[in-house]
Amino acid sequence: MSFTPTASTLLVPFALTTFAALAQQTTAPSTATSDMGRIEITSGRDNDTQQRRESTASKIVIGREEIERQGDANLGEILKRMPGITLGGAPGRGGGIRMRGMSQGYTQILLDGERVPPGFSVESLTPEMIERVEIYRAPTAETGAQAIAGTINIITREGRKGMPTELKVGSSFQGGYASPSASLVKYHDAEKWTANYTLSVNRFAAPDHSENDFTRNDGTARYRVSDSHYDREGMNATARLQFKGDPGETFTLMPFVALSQGKSPGAIQIDQTLPSAVSTSATTENKNHFAVGRLNGQWRRKLSADSNMEWKFNVGGWNSHNEYAQTLDDPSHPTSFLPKVLDNSHIQDRSANVGGKYTNVMGGGHQWVSGTEVEAVRRTQEVVGTYQLSQGSADYQASSTRYALYSQDEWQLTPNWATHLGARHEGLMTAGSTADGDVSNRSSVFTPLLHAMWRPNPDSRDQVRMSLTRSFKTPTMPTLLARRTYTRDAENSRTNPDVSGNPNLKPEIATGLDVAIERYLPQGGVLSASAFHRRVQNLIRNVTTYEPVPGIPNTSRWLSSPQNISEAITEGIELEAKFRMDQWIDKAPHVDLRSNVSFYRSRVLSIDGANNRLDQQPDMTANLGADYRLSVVPLTLGGNVNYNPGYSTRLSAEQLVTVSQKRVMDVYGLWRVDGSTAWRLTLSNLDPRNYNTGSVYTGGGVVENSNTQNRSWTNAQILLEKKL
Repeated sequence: MSFTPTASTLLVPFALTTFAALAQQTTAPSTATSDMGRIEITSGRDNDTQQRRESTASKIVIGREEIERQGDANLGEILKRMPGITLGGAPGRGGGIRMRGMSQGYTQILLDGERVPPGFSVESLTPEMIERVEIYRAPTAETGAQAIAGTINIITREGRKGMPTELKVGSSFQGGYASPSASLVKYHDAEKWTANYTLSVNRFAAPDHSENDFTRNDGTARYRVSDSHYDREGMNATARLQFKGDPGETFTLMPFVALSQGKSPGAIQIDQTLPSAVSTSATTENKNHFAVGRLNGQWRRKLSADSNMEWKFNVGGWNSHNEYAQTLDDPSHPTSFLPKVLDNSHIQDRSANVGGKYTNVMGGGHQWVSGTEVEAVRRTQEVVGTYQLSQGSADYQASSTRYALYSQDEWQLTPNWATHLGARHEGLMTAGSTADGDVSNRSSVFTPLLHAMWRPNPDSRDQVRMSLTRSFKTPTMPTLLARRTYTRDAENSRTNPDVSGNPNLKPEIATGLDVAIERYLPQGGVLSASAFHRRVQNLIRNVTTYEPVPGIPNTSRWLSSPQNISEAITEGIELEAKFRMDQWIDKAPHVDLRSNVSFYRSRVLSIDGANNRLDQQPDMTANLGADYRLSVVPLTLGGNVNYNPGYSTRLSAEQLVTVSQKRVMDVYGLWRVDGSTAWRLTLSNLDPRNYNTGSVYTGGGVVENSNTQNRSWTNAQILLEKKL
């Protein structure tokens, strides 16, 4: 018998543990005590919780203790356990990071407080490189308003005096492939400077298997099987160098370098049974090379006892080279649904930004911050392709300039009330030269922002947060400029169209309301309930139309391109509980419990019918995890269950897409041999399940069904952790 979690079955245990913890705060057992004076023990987790509690704007802080807990292989695996964060793609295989169920572009990603440049993948950061992660549920003027869903700020590793050298060596195993890795973290300090660096080398290998059924009401029936395996070698390095000058003056440099190369050989087999029996196969190979280098800098100087100035800069770029070849096993029998393909693309991206920020602590509990930012990006793409209907050139050269001005005031209005009032103006100009001519796009957005925090009692551990904000999402450079790309491995259809960009897109703009109630427990931990509402204007969605192919007479094909279609509304509730079991059950084991459950609802106003939700937003997401350190042996055990239900999305009146449920179970064991040596075993995606997606198109007398099944595997990892 199989068991499928539902909203009610996940909410009941969450509510029971939460109410039990609340009851413990008011009905603690009376026991005889003796006064031993004040004994205070703090940990990194306590500091993280304190940062969260003191922030006027709502945020969650993930520190080193939590990052290291389960020995995750990448940042996405850490974030997926946080309230309201989901990953795209097959279970256990990673994917785009999303907040509140919205697609990837609605979440702003920062690195050391700076915007991540376009094209930069946060997956190139390993957990060893990260000091902490800050998750903002609502935008602020300083962090930026391109954050309709929220902001994730990744802080790279910081050194501490006396910090030992950390070495990790091990390997993971998935689907019969091994992925060895090693990392080193080292710290140095002197009278005037400190330095720490992290070096990580790895080889990642994993299989990929998918099966697709395609049917159409004209009698067409087709079955496709794709098999491949990915093999990638990479090196990542980051450092933090800090020079100390006069009192209150510091200069920090934070370089980052990542190199990788990989290949993915595979095979495709397509069998058509109707209207006539046709079989064809092809071998495929995808090769890629990627290199990225960034240098962040920060100069902070104290101007007076109450004010300081901070300048930041970020320069660097990335290069990408990708080769894809699809070769028919029998060239004498070509088919329209499996053509010969040869693509060779080069992308070069360079960017730089600079910003200044002035901070002044004024009388009456005010802290005023104002600043400016300027960013320039230049990208060149060169593509050589040979495949069906390939015409013209996909080459382009493009540049963009972004500027921002902001000001905010954090004001301790009364002992009970704190406010955070700010405003930000941001403009973006994108221009490019393509084979179709020159194109340009200009936009600017003004975003007022208001946050407030109320404590019923100034010394209370209970508090209420409220935010009223305006935020936005700008189209990416490829979305604006991308030339038509033809389908590679199947017949062009409504459910498998060509794709292109649209230079006339406007930014999506959202008005948002957030409310949260929080209780911070005396022994550590937090209970939280929050709700949000967003109204999004100028919603961008891909629209599929049947259009003539430029340069090819009497030929039309299905084309998907982004359009501003209408408004959308999204809202949700997020519940979170983190505490130790003995806080509410006397003499219980010291088990750390963490759970969260989120519920979402959205609708696109211009699309009628059920399931007219935002693309890729599930109805809910939930996590339940625990950690227990045994007292008789130096062993810590823990695990987590992550659950997202299946859902359907109506993209248009004619097309409905479906996504199956995801249930990912992870467990780990940490054996401490001594104070400097430990072994870690992690099993991710236990009980692996297939990840299924589907599409149904009904319109113009045509009914098309396409269903794809993607396999996933358990990932086993063993690590030796050593402090030198």
